[in-house]
Order: sequence, then structure tokens, then C-alpha cells
Amino acid sequence: MTETTPNPAAPTPRQTRYFALVDRLLACPNGEEPEILNAESDLLDAEFVQVLMQTASYFAHQDNGDAAKFLIFIARELSHQLGLYPQAPAQPQS
Repeated sequence: MTETTPNPAAPTPRQTRYFALVDRLLACPNGEEPEILNAESDLLDAEFVQVLMQTASYFAHQDNGDAAKFLIFIARELSHQLGLYPQAPAQPQS
């Protein structure tokens, strides 16, 4: 009996949903991003932020700076909303 091992490169169903969400964000008209993200709120987590950054890195290496900047912007905003982005300490007033 042959034992099969899962392919480590094969994306999980959740990762497949992450990639589909990234595709929808890239294809949507400007300003519709919040609606798209709100419709998939169960996917908005630290792992999705990581997928956004990895995809942005890919686009940057493929000379698609606009897509990379867009995804980094979304990742940064989402990180703030999820509390993943460190807050700068308040500057004392002089």
C-alpha cells in the first residue's frame, strides 16, 4: 500500500480564498475595496496580511510597482484595523 503525503506547495482552501480575494481587490474599481473586504470579513486576519505582503513582493519583483504599492497600502490599513501594526508612542508636547 502506497502512502501519500500532502503536497506542501498545494494551497489550503483558506489560502485559495485569500488569493481569490487579492485578485478581486486588484480588479475592483477604485473605492470599492472596503465593500469587497467587508464581504469576506472572515478572511481578514494576520495570515491574509502576510499573503498581501508576499503578493506585493512578487509584483515588485515583476516590475509592477503600482500593484505592489496598492497591496502594501491595503495590508498596512488592515494591520491597523486588526491591531497588528505597532502604534508609535505619543510624542510629548514641548
